[in-house]
Amino acid sequence: MFDVLIIGSGPGGYVAAIRAAQLGLKVAVVERAELGGICLNWGCIPTKSLLKSAEVFSYMKHAAEYGVTAGEVRADLVAVVARSRGVAEAMSKGIAFLFKKYGVEVISGEATLQANKSVLVRGNDGSIREVGAEHIILATGSRPRTLPDIPIDGEYVIGYREAMTLQQIPESMLVMGSGAIGSEFAHFYQTLGCSVTLVEYLPRVVPIEDEDTSAALSRAFRKNGMKILVDAGVEKVEIVDRVVVPETSDVGGWGYISTPQKSVCRVTVRTKKGEEIIEVDKVLSAVGVAPNTDNFENIGLDLEKGKVVVDEFYRASLAGYYAIGDITAGQALAHVASHEALVCVEKIAGLSPVPLDYNNIPACTYTTPEIASVGLTEQQSKAVGYSIKVGKFPFTASGKATVSGSRDGFVKVIFDEATDLMLGCHLVGDHVTEMIAEAVMIREKGIKAHDIIRAVHPHPTMSEALMEAVAVAYGEAVHV
Repeated sequence: MFDVLIIGSGPGGYVAAIRAAQLGLKVAVVERAELGGICLNWGCIPTKSLLKSAEVFSYMKHAAEYGVTAGEVRADLVAVVARSRGVAEAMSKGIAFLFKKYGVEVISGEATLQANKSVLVRGNDGSIREVGAEHIILATGSRPRTLPDIPIDGEYVIGYREAMTLQQIPESMLVMGSGAIGSEFAHFYQTLGCSVTLVEYLPRVVPIEDEDTSAALSRAFRKNGMKILVDAGVEKVEIVDRVVVPETSDVGGWGYISTPQKSVCRVTVRTKKGEEIIEVDKVLSAVGVAPNTDNFENIGLDLEKGKVVVDEFYRASLAGYYAIGDITAGQALAHVASHEALVCVEKIAGLSPVPLDYNNIPACTYTTPEIASVGLTEQQSKAVGYSIKVGKFPFTASGKATVSGSRDGFVKVIFDEATDLMLGCHLVGDHVTEMIAEAVMIREKGIKAHDIIRAVHPHPTMSEALMEAVAVAYGEAVHV
C-alpha cells in the first residue's frame, strides 16, 4: 500500500512523484512506455533538438553574412533524428536516476482504474498486479486529435511521432494546423528544404496569439518560402499514383518509354476562393490533442468535455483521486502540469500551497523567429473594457539583435492605464522564449510600469527590449 500512486510519468507525473517523495510519502509511478512521458520523449524535448539542428543548418547556409566561408552544407535527416532521439533518451535516464535517488518505485505496465483506491496494472510481461494507495494522481496526458475523415495512417498522413522520426526529407508537405506543434514542424521541414504548405482553419496563423504576433510569424514563414492558407480547411486526402519523370531509352530500337510512379497525397483544401487541389508527399496532422481519459467515468469520476473535473487543488469528484496536466481544464502545457503537480502533492502532504493562476501562464513556440507571450492580447484587453497603454519596441532598434543577424520581431507590452499594471506581453524574435519569464514575474508580483523602466537592464542584450517597450508605452523611449 502506497501513500501516493501516480499514473503517468510525464512532466506532471514525475514532478508529483519526486515532490511527494521529498515530503516523506511512499510513492509509486505506473508508466506504460518511457519515463518522462510524451513531452520528454516525443514532444517538448526532442522537437527542440530538431529545431536546434535546423537553426545550425540555417546559420551555416548564411555563414558568409557573418564573414565566415563554409563549403557545401547539407542536412542529414537521419543524423538529425538520431541526435534528437539521443537527447530524449538521456533525459529519460535522468528521470530514472531521480526516481532511484528519491525512492520512487516504478511499475511498468498499463493501468486500469478501480473505484476502491486501487489500479490493476497489466505488466509488459503480461502479469497482472493490483496496486493500492491512499491517494491516486492521474497524469495520463493526451494524444494527437484526428479529424474523422482524415485518419493518420503513419505513412502518408502522419502525426508528430512520425514527423519526428522521418528518415528522409520529403520534397513537399502539407501541415494541418498552425498551433505550436504545426508551426514548429512546418518551420523545421521548410528550413531543411521541404516545400511546406501550412493550412489554418482560423483567419490567422498561431490564432491564440496577439494579432501582431501572428502577422510577424506569417511574414517570416512566407519570407522563408512557405505557402500559407488561412480561413481554410482540409476536406479530404487521397493517396494517388503520380508519374515522376518520364525516362526514354532506345532499347533494341523499340524506343521503349518507362514511366516511374510514386504515391502522393492529393489534398482538397477549401478556401474562401473555392477548392484548391494540392499534391504533396506527406500530410502532417497537427489539429490539437485529446485527453487520455477513456473509461474514467466508469469508476465515478466526473468529466466535462472529456476532461476530469477538479477543484483548485486537483481533487476529483471521487474521494482519494486527483488529476493534473492535459486531462484537466488548464492549458495543455508541460510547465502547467508540473506546477499543478506541486500544488496537488503539497496539499496532500498537509502544506498550504497557493492555487495556480491560469491567467499568468507563459506560452512559447520555438519557430524562427520564436514567439512567447503571457497575459491578455491587445484585442482581449480592449474587449474586456480596459483603457490601455501599448508599447512596441522593434528589434531593428536593438544592438544585440543587429549583432546576431536576426532583427525580425519585437517586444509588445500592454498596460492598464488606470493602474500601470501589465496586462500582457508578446514577443517575437531570436530566442525570446528565454525572455518571457521576466514578464511572468512582473505580473505575478504586481510590478508597475515605471519600476520596470527604472530597473537597469544590461546592454547589449535582447532582454533590454522589454524595458524599452515599456518606455515606449509611457512616452519615455530613447531608442525609437
